[in-house]
Parts: sequence; structure tokens; C-alpha cells
Amino acid sequence: MSNYDVQEYVTVTIAGQMFGIPVLQVHDVLGSINLTNIPLAPPEVAGALNLRGRIVTCIDVRKRLGLPAREETGQRMSVVVEHHGEPYALLIDTVGEVINLKSEQLEKNPATLDPRWREVSAGIYRTQDNLLVILQIERLLDFAGNASAAA
Repeated sequence: MSNYDVQEYVTVTIAGQMFGIPVLQVHDVLGSINLTNIPLAPPEVAGALNLRGRIVTCIDVRKRLGLPAREETGQRMSVVVEHHGEPYALLIDTVGEVINLKSEQLEKNPATLDPRWREVSAGIYRTQDNLLVILQIERLLDFAGNASAAA
């Protein structure tokens, strides 16, 4: 098996569901973060944070995927990715591990997958105990473009 047959993903958990983010798109993993509110921002934007002198927009992935708001107020984590040259922090519940998965095991999105998830998913992997939904970062962060296109 060559390296071209394997994809690496950082696993994250949001509302009990496991998601995978291509490891090459992950720039940073942050623990405790201090967010500054951004007035008039779309509901998916949780705020902004300062990351080594750069202002980073923080996206609430729960809101983006139509999941219920987090009840507990404990530590939230974020994964920093880049989109069109700009850093974005994706607010998640927990970060798991980096896993290697065979490309041929990637399945198309099932018809029963929530339409909001289907729109941002590159497909799914079936693991021993879970479905791993692979996030397409470009589509996940494209909500602003969709909103302006609809206006």
C-alpha cells in the first residue's frame, strides 16, 4: 500500500459526533481561549481571538451544523485552519487523535445525513464504534458566501 492510498485526519468531537479534519489543514490546536464578541456577525461566528498577534475569527461549528448549544460551560477547544489565506478557529468540544484511513474506505454521504452536514462533508468512514464524518473546510467556512449570495 502506498502513501497515496492513506489519508490522515485529526478527529474532533462535537455534540458526541466524531468528525475528521484533514491533518494538512490543521495549523494549531488551542485549549482555553478568550473570545471577543464581533457585533453584527453571522450567528455562526462565536467571536475573535488573538493568536500570536493575528486576529482569528472563531466559528461555532455546533451552530454551523445545526447542533444544540453546549450546556456545560467548561473548557472548549478549537482547531485553527486556514481558508483563503485567513486563519479560522473552529470551536469544538474535544480533539481526539490523528488517524490514518484508507482512501478507498471513504463512503459517500448517506441520504439520511442531515442536509447541513451533507453540504460540508466529503464523505464518511465507518470506524469500529462510530461514523466519522469528514469535514470539507472550504464548504464549512463558506456560510458567509452563501449568505451574501442569497441576499
